[in-house]
Amino acid sequence: MKARIALAALVSLVSLTACQEWNPAHRRAKADAASNASSGFADRSVAPAADLPPVGRPAPPPAPAKESRLVPFEVPASRDSPSSVPGCEFGGLPSRFNVYAAGAYSGRKLDYQIDQSGHTATQIDVAVSEDAAPVVLMLGAYEPTVWNIGWSPRTRIVAVLVSGYHRQAVAGLPPSVPRINSSYDNKGQCGQFYVSERNLGELNPIARRVFGQRVTRAYIAQDGFVAIGDGSKSALVTDANQKPEQFRDPDAPLAGEAGLREAVAKGLLREARSSDMQAWASAFAAIELRDAPPVSGAPPRSSRDYSMHNAYVVVRPLRIPAGLYGAHSATFIVPKGVQRPTGDPGHSSILDWNTMTCAGATCRMR
Repeated sequence: MKARIALAALVSLVSLTACQEWNPAHRRAKADAASNASSGFADRSVAPAADLPPVGRPAPPPAPAKESRLVPFEVPASRDSPSSVPGCEFGGLPSRFNVYAAGAYSGRKLDYQIDQSGHTATQIDVAVSEDAAPVVLMLGAYEPTVWNIGWSPRTRIVAVLVSGYHRQAVAGLPPSVPRINSSYDNKGQCGQFYVSERNLGELNPIARRVFGQRVTRAYIAQDGFVAIGDGSKSALVTDANQKPEQFRDPDAPLAGEAGLREAVAKGLLREARSSDMQAWASAFAAIELRDAPPVSGAPPRSSRDYSMHNAYVVVRPLRIPAGLYGAHSATFIVPKGVQRPTGDPGHSSILDWNTMTCAGATCRMR
């Protein structure tokens, strides 16, 4: 009798364990946790559905029209930097205001960098129209992003909290508008966040801590643009003295193919000739085949094929431009005695005569 009871208990325990292991909700939660950890935003609690901000879902903006284009806002030039706010607190806010959160993983790509991450900068244009109450903005993107802000004449923006993983910058607003820039990159005291459908649970806890209230509404940017507020059609204004270009990192090359053209113009690179590629292919093949036995019945092995698309010879020390992925990737031939280029090659290849090695994602494909 005791043996039958013990056996029944064992079967029940195994069944319960199997149910836990194969419960679909449990598996999804584990997958989400792993995904969040890999994104660099790990160890964050998941907010209950009741604490998620409502999401604004405006229709995608039409082609730029006269009534929706950012126009210059003429103000005297100022030598003062934007108002800095110590710690993680805004002082002097009005008693009543709306908190609008907006963002995306990234905006539309620019042809320059704004930090030393090696990532191409992106830009998100933010159109704010709200005349019912003063506005506080919470803006967040993962990639390095310039937030170019325009607003309707009756809109009053009283504070901006901008965050993300890499560097974030705010353009278009007068220096008198206080802002806190708190990202993973700058170890900001407010922590970090970026706005997306899956990260909505992070927003209200931060809004309560910084502003003392929940997010009024969240907006997801599309193709580098987001419209916030009541959707008014009135003309928008922006501060012409606070341009996005001012945040370009002068020590970083232009990104992508624009960076390659700039390097050629500076004499750091020259376009490769077919003779450059043939010489490398022959020399590299000789090394590869030097200790390889012949294959019975097979024709003689030939050298690899190397594409001449975006192929360059390194002339002087070079920092590889960011964003050389996919069709924008390049091939860099490094002659003997020339320093190997630094930086993130992306999907590009480096053919180094000094070490007789082919390094890069495409080398393994040949």
